[in-house]
Amino acid sequence: MNNTYTENLADFGSRERAMAAELLAAGLPTGFYDDGVKLAFNRNSGYVFLVNSDYQVAMMNGDHIEQFYTTPYSGIEGFICDLLEENNPEEINSEDAEYILQTAIDEGEELPEQWKAYADTHEAAA
Repeated sequence: MNNTYTENLADFGSRERAMAAELLAAGLPTGFYDDGVKLAFNRNSGYVFLVNSDYQVAMMNGDHIEQFYTTPYSGIEGFICDLLEENNPEEINSEDAEYILQTAIDEGEELPEQWKAYADTHEAAA
């Protein structure tokens, strides 16, 4: 079992199949493309998620489905609410900060104070 990532349902245990059923019942999050959607399982993290042909990822966040993001420069991962909470825009790569800010704006997320201040000085919020 050297391969961490799998889309083969035979590799899913009962826990993972239950998580897959929950994902399928939840539908797709807003902004998630429906082309080539597949169930996937990461054996290292234990995460079960949906992935599409554009490599967007959707996972359950509590009792609802959300997109799970990876920043373009440093590869910081998380749901947009977590990316806003766990990162200071002045302390991460500017490409990643712009990506998080624009994604948060596109999703209508409430910006924490440090992100509001950053948005006031950057064009992504325009």
